[in-house]
Amino acid sequence: MRTPAKSTPKTPRAALPYLCGAVGGPLFVVAFLVQGAVRPGYDPMRHPVSSLALGPSGWTQVADFVVTGLLMLVFAVGLRRGLRDSGRHSTWGPLLIGLYAIGLVGAGVFPTDPVSGYPPGTPAQGEHTWQGRLHDFPFSLLVFVALTAACFVFARRFAGWGERGWAVYSGISGLVFIGAFVLAGMGFAQTEGFVELGGLFQRISITVGFCWVSALAVHLMRTSQGSAPVRPA
Repeated sequence: MRTPAKSTPKTPRAALPYLCGAVGGPLFVVAFLVQGAVRPGYDPMRHPVSSLALGPSGWTQVADFVVTGLLMLVFAVGLRRGLRDSGRHSTWGPLLIGLYAIGLVGAGVFPTDPVSGYPPGTPAQGEHTWQGRLHDFPFSLLVFVALTAACFVFARRFAGWGERGWAVYSGISGLVFIGAFVLAGMGFAQTEGFVELGGLFQRISITVGFCWVSALAVHLMRTSQGSAPVRPA
């Protein structure tokens, strides 16, 4: 079994990428919760988070996507360097976090199409625009596929590093994340019995995923960056 030598980053600059990863998730979640609570005609239980980018105040959700994506991209770059310097080699983990970040930025730049009756007065399934197609594929799909894969990659890595609790947490987070995402997709596709809960399932998926990323950033900030190489127990 291998265990890491624990220490915190030696300089504020070394800690910055991890702090970006830690605050990005809470920032995104708080922003869409506040917007969903005050936006006229918007039902958080029914409508997707991406729909908040539509309408006169949509720029706030666009900024939420882009800023969070950039924070995650900084985290991904710093994570790769930190893991390498501490002897915790992982290529796919940071790469998948980086792809997840790119997906967030793209989902903000290309707004979604109206769905489930939002904005008010639009049909349940409106016309598909090229911006909406790009929002859904590749960017939104990239967000969910990359983050799910990152959960499973780090579950395997943590198991190899002898951190079984983190391995289990990462694996369960990946399963809940993708499971709730699939249910949300069924709701947004107007599948009977799921339409009124599509927004709820998506919020569960997003919150679980972002909580995992934030916890991962804090944990690795304490144990990887600036620490001695991983050594046998």
